[in-house]
Order: sequence, then structure tokens, then C-alpha cells
Amino acid sequence: MDAFNPTEEHAALRRMVREFTEREVDPQAEEYDRSEAFNIGLFRKLGELGLLGITVDPEYGGVGMDAVAATIVHEELSAADPGFCLAYLAHSMLFANNLYQNGNDEQRNRLLPGVCSGELIAGMAMSEPAVGTDVLGMKTVAVRDGDAYVLNGSKMWITNGAISDTELGDVFLVYAKTGDRGPQSVSLFIVEKDNPGLELGQKIKGKLGMRASTTAELVFTDCRVPVTDLVGSEGEAVAHMMRNLEIERITLAAMSTGIARRCVEVMNRYAGERKSFNKLIRNFGQIQRHIAESYAEYMAGRSYLYNTAAHLALDAGGHRIDSDAVKLYCATMAKNVADRAIQVLGGYGYVAEYQVERLWRDAKLIEIGGGTIEAHQKNITRDLARFETLR
Repeated sequence: MDAFNPTEEHAALRRMVREFTEREVDPQAEEYDRSEAFNIGLFRKLGELGLLGITVDPEYGGVGMDAVAATIVHEELSAADPGFCLAYLAHSMLFANNLYQNGNDEQRNRLLPGVCSGELIAGMAMSEPAVGTDVLGMKTVAVRDGDAYVLNGSKMWITNGAISDTELGDVFLVYAKTGDRGPQSVSLFIVEKDNPGLELGQKIKGKLGMRASTTAELVFTDCRVPVTDLVGSEGEAVAHMMRNLEIERITLAAMSTGIARRCVEVMNRYAGERKSFNKLIRNFGQIQRHIAESYAEYMAGRSYLYNTAAHLALDAGGHRIDSDAVKLYCATMAKNVADRAIQVLGGYGYVAEYQVERLWRDAKLIEIGGGTIEAHQKNITRDLARFETLR
């Protein structure tokens, strides 16, 4: 065992996911990227493998593994199809792990078995058309009306918001304001697709990357949500959000390392096959620099990633500075490694055949989604102000 597979259970998980990825995920990736469609059938196979509830207790249909296991799955899936993996992250981390950590037993028993099996496809709705990182600036409101809350507003950039051009995802965790008390103003609600007043807005087409995950707008017009679908108490949602952000950012960093690994593999293989001036291009210093720096940066990011994941307890916070920092580093690292891979392959890197142009496009999103790199820089600097020396 090693830092990347600390137990035999982790090593077996990696073998299973890698084999599944090579057999099932790799062959379909280009097609679904090109068509900007979500491969629902393949997604549900993740449920058959027990992956959709990777961090959820078996009592609720999951497999009860840890942050390292979640990191392994995201890394392996993203080496083939980051867009497909992003749909997995929204479902398994942003919804399933979030509800498992913050919901009550009735909510868990009612929803998590279907989410873990893949019968239900889930997502999380926080961002809005004019609000991203500034969570407290959200405009969606929820007003208590007897035995229900009435939601009005809209959410934007929602992964799994639509599973086809016309069909909503099945269930969402939705953040909305229930007052004007600063961080205690935001509450979290379960909203199912048949709740009156929930409609599918625009489905986002023409994305630079992550095209195999669907992105949509959700519109709430006097949307009635039973009081029993409030997660926790009013005003607790920012705490819920912060609790779940650590594993979200770690798994996004894991996606970056998966992208980087595949790019290093592709450029290394190509450099051992392609000749120029009667020599393999791996003999040229310029190519050596691209490959060597890419491998070193990939391994540095991967080592930091698994160190952070190993120290993250899913039932306790306290690792925000490193979850921010590892995503900050790995997101840009993956984009740069993919860029070098395109350069090593030249014209072939610029077309779909060798995959790296798609990975370059997909990598960019991780500098934006789940917290922008600027937000991480702000958070890290603020957190570092508490320390005179580093551990």
C-alpha cells in the first residue's frame, strides 16, 4: 500500500474504477462531448457499482467509504471523461454527501437509497444568474406559508439541472434566503422535480468544456416546498455549505489530477512514437522540458491531494486552508499540463483524436467552478493571517 492507495480496500476500488473507466467510459467520451449530452445509462451503472453513494452510510444505500475513496473515483473517471465525472460529483458530493451529513433520518431514508442506486439523479443549486462566489448576495427567497415554504427566484449553472433538453433532474438541494441576518440568512431545501412552481429554464449549450455534463437554469415561481424538506434549521445553510465545501474542493482537485495524468500519458507515448529530423521527438530538449515539468507538477499536486484527503474527516471540518490550496494548485496545474500536451502533439493535439484538446477545455472549468481561483487565494491569505509559523 502507498499514499495513493492506503488500504487494500482503496487499492481494490481503484482497480475496479480504472477497469470500468477503460471499458465503459473512455469509448463514449468523445461522442457525448460532441453531442453535449448526458449518458444516463452509463451514469446508472455507477450506481450498480456502489459509487453514487461512496461516502454515504450503507444504512441509506451507500458504501460508507472516506474522502480518499471519493478522491480515487474522481481521479480515475476524469482521466477519461471529466464532463461525465462532473455530473457524478454534483450527484454524489453536492447532493448525496451533503444530505447525508446535514439531513435528518426521514430525509435520508426517503431520498438517499434512490440517489445511491441511480434511480434518482440529483444536484445542488446555489449559483444564480448574477451571483456566484458572493453567496450572501443571492436573490432567491423562501417565505414560510403555513406548512410550506414558498420559493421565488432562479438558479444558474446547475449541473444535472436537466438530464435532457426538456427534462429536469429528479431532486435538488437548493439554497435560498429566509431572512436578512448575514450568514444566518440562508437556508437549505430539498426540492423535487414535481414540486409545484419549479420549472426548467434555459439549458446551457455551447460550453467551452465539460460538455458531457448538462448545465441548466432552474426557475422557482411560487414554488411550494413542504416544511419537512427544510434541511436542518432556518439560517444554518452557510454552515452546511462550508462543511461540504472541503470534500467538494478535494474531489475537484482529484478531477484535475486525473486530467493531468492522462495528458502526461498521452504526450509520453506520442513522444516515443513520433519522429522528426530522423529522431524520436523525446530526444529534443524542448519536448523533454514539457514532459518532465508536467510529470513533476502532476506528482506534486497528486501528493498534496492525497495528503489532504487522508486528513479530512467527513464528520468534522478544519482543513479548509488545504482544501482551498490543493484545488488552487491542481486546477491550474492540470490546465497547464494539458496545454503542454497539445504543444507536444502539435497539430494532432489540436484535434479530437488524441483527447488532449478536450481535456484542456475541460480543465479550465475547475479554475472557475466550486470556487474560483481568486476566491481560493482570498481564503488562503485570510486563513494564513492566523498563523505566525506553519506546521
